[in-house]
Amino acid sequence: MTYDHSNIFARILRKEIPSLTVYEDDYALAFHDIAPQAPIHVLVIPKGPYVSIADFSATASADEITGFWRAVAKVAEDEGLTKEGFRLISNSGANSGQEVPHFHVHLFGGTALGPLLSKKS
Repeated sequence: MTYDHSNIFARILRKEIPSLTVYEDDYALAFHDIAPQAPIHVLVIPKGPYVSIADFSATASADEITGFWRAVAKVAEDEGLTKEGFRLISNSGANSGQEVPHFHVHLFGGTALGPLLSKKS
């Protein structure tokens, strides 16, 4: 996948599209998903143009990587998820169902989430 500077997350970062922001710093932006799959469903995206976790870990600076993961942990804490637990998911590539070519994690919580994957026959 090639980074597309017109993807929805790039446009949100440029403030061309509004989002319900819950956290922002120099490295990351976190906002509520518009189609939540759990009572709490927040997307956390790095501010740089990274397509996937593989791209991010290979090309982002150490400060960007550290700052991003600290932001994810802060959002989980701020949303009250660290006591009862939460789930992080990052889809990467077509087989995973990645829809937006900008690395991001989904932070889910606020209820028991059940099994990670359903089995397919």
